[in-house]
Amino acid sequence: MSTASTFRLLGLRIGRVQTFGPAGQPSAISKMLVSGPLLLGKLGLQGDEQADQKHHGGLDKALHHYPFEHYASWAAALPDQAHLFHPGGFGENLCTQGLHEENVCLGDIFQLGGALIQVSQGRSPCWKLNHRFGISDMVHRVTVSCRTGWYYRVLSTGSVGPHEPLTLLQRPYPDWPVARLFKQLHHSHPDRQALAELANLAVLSPSWRGKAMSRLENPGNLG
Repeated sequence: MSTASTFRLLGLRIGRVQTFGPAGQPSAISKMLVSGPLLLGKLGLQGDEQADQKHHGGLDKALHHYPFEHYASWAAALPDQAHLFHPGGFGENLCTQGLHEENVCLGDIFQLGGALIQVSQGRSPCWKLNHRFGISDMVHRVTVSCRTGWYYRVLSTGSVGPHEPLTLLQRPYPDWPVARLFKQLHHSHPDRQALAELANLAVLSPSWRGKAMSRLENPGNLG
């Protein structure tokens, strides 16, 4: 993919904290479409909330992006839950066609409306996906398939709208697509040289650099 490639948003979504889990745990995974522009700040979109701020949100997880193409694959594989596999189903803020874990790289810088955003890490799926889709091993399925989506940090704040173009401006690390990054940190048989490189890549979020260092010390640790 060349720089200056442009993609159309399939909506912009934010969520409020509400009761979600089987024991009444709170979550803002249910993201609703917005109809007008919002301020994108360093911590995310105006009005978007996170219940568990230890594991969600923050400077390196300001926005979550999930590929539209994955929904058809999930619906075909899990027909009983097909009605749940639609944009917003994975709690993402952004959804597009044409961008996925194999062709989006760590450190990619995109323009979105008046803001600049940068790919900071992949998504580590958690129990909420099991509950949301009613599948006890959904986290495992997402992990094995690498259909996780990814996160952005916000380099420059600004106003963004639901129909803004998303334009790739820079690709400083073309050797690090999100799928490769995720596999090194969450799948078996990591490459020690690759892990050492990740542990020292400043563009990777500190928590994921820590994962790389942990796997260097203990290759059996799957993140």
